Amino acid sequence: MNVKPDTTSINPLWSRREALSSLVGGFSGMALWELLSRKNLLQAKANEAKNPLVEKPVHFAPKAKRVILIFMHGGPSQVDTFDYKPELQKRHGQPLPFAKPKVVFAKTGNLGRSPFKFQRYGRSGAWVSELFHEVGEVVDELCFLKGIHGSNSAHGGACMMLQTGSPNFVRPSMGSWVTYGLGTENDNLPGFITIDPRAHCGHRNWSSAFLPASYQGTPVRNFRIQDLKAADQVSKEEKARLDLLKGLNTIDFEEEGGVGELAAQIANFELAAKMQLEAPEILDLSEETRKTEDLYGIHDSKTSKFGRQCLLARRFAERGVRFIQVSHGYWDSHGNLKKEHQKLAKEVDRPIAGLITDLRQRGLLDDTLVIWGGEFGRTPCVQGNVNSEKAGRDHNPHGYTMWMAGGGVKPGFSFGGTDDFGWYAESGKVHLHDFHATLLHLLGLDHEKLTYHYEGRDFRLTDVFGRVVDEIIS
Repeated sequence: MNVKPDTTSINPLWSRREALSSLVGGFSGMALWELLSRKNLLQAKANEAKNPLVEKPVHFAPKAKRVILIFMHGGPSQVDTFDYKPELQKRHGQPLPFAKPKVVFAKTGNLGRSPFKFQRYGRSGAWVSELFHEVGEVVDELCFLKGIHGSNSAHGGACMMLQTGSPNFVRPSMGSWVTYGLGTENDNLPGFITIDPRAHCGHRNWSSAFLPASYQGTPVRNFRIQDLKAADQVSKEEKARLDLLKGLNTIDFEEEGGVGELAAQIANFELAAKMQLEAPEILDLSEETRKTEDLYGIHDSKTSKFGRQCLLARRFAERGVRFIQVSHGYWDSHGNLKKEHQKLAKEVDRPIAGLITDLRQRGLLDDTLVIWGGEFGRTPCVQGNVNSEKAGRDHNPHGYTMWMAGGGVKPGFSFGGTDDFGWYAESGKVHLHDFHATLLHLLGLDHEKLTYHYEGRDFRLTDVFGRVVDEIIS
């Protein structure tokens, strides 16, 4: 089909002068647009420098608004918790029928069955160990990823890989990336809170690294934020010193053009002042009902501490904190796995189930993504005598289980799997880069677009890897 060009806007009687004038006007208009664009960009950067946690637009419609990461430091055993292996039970004491990884953390012997009973729970019929009976009662809210895998078998590198996307370089933590990408829903609180932080490599697991300092995790230890006072407890002298410091900083801020390290420092000082108005009330759990306290196991000496941590996570979540990290450990059971896993699971089982239930009852679970897991799993072959009560399991990053709940993932669903014994991920494999890409996607962020330019290159949480695991998204 031949289509004639539209010539209605062309004036054949234009003079040479008129044509040149039009071209010059076009070029000047383009230059003006370029100048205005640069001005707007600089203004946007200045505004963000003044308030780095300002709420930011997403790349596409999000499924979740916030994340609660329940981090099991040390690596719980998948074959003793959520990855039931009948073949492992049958072949107890026999050699592994295929090759072990070339690089291992410690020497292991023959296959060892789980000392814990498994049963099916819920409409989904998911297999759950007796260690997590309470979590089993809410299993239809969970989405299991049973083909999670990484490559680092040491705690330090594996913790860093899970939390930052890199096993050996200093990189921003995923909580910092999320806060950088989204900002916060509450100007009076940090965007990223870490409750009872613990892990190999310490603060790197909640650090903002080369991202601005405002995106770093704020630690809550012993249910306190260090040096935080309620607004009515700040003396007149302290207020006067802070006002003077703010005035001096503002002068320097304006002289340097409103961007840079000083801008971040001013923003942090201002956030600290705002936190005095709201954070002390959140940290005070006395207003909660006895029913809620019982839900989290707060009046049981074994579950009280972690129950309070999970309850605190809910309180921060409902007040608009983007990323809340709750840590527990130490699950590194090279020996005495039966005794140690029983003790550790007892401390967290009821509080975790209580958190899921409480979020659902309050209408928060739909847009809150809850994640459970450690830096790796453990081997099906044991350390020590397979028939001893003191037998343990070594580190295993090659195939293990994590789960998610709420926030746009399929409830009562299981994706992926390991081999018959639980050593290697085989089906539905999800690398930690894929895990990070999926987490960001659920929050409305494209992991390839969420970048930060530093030292001559663009960085991102997933580096140059990662795919969104669409199979688990509802």
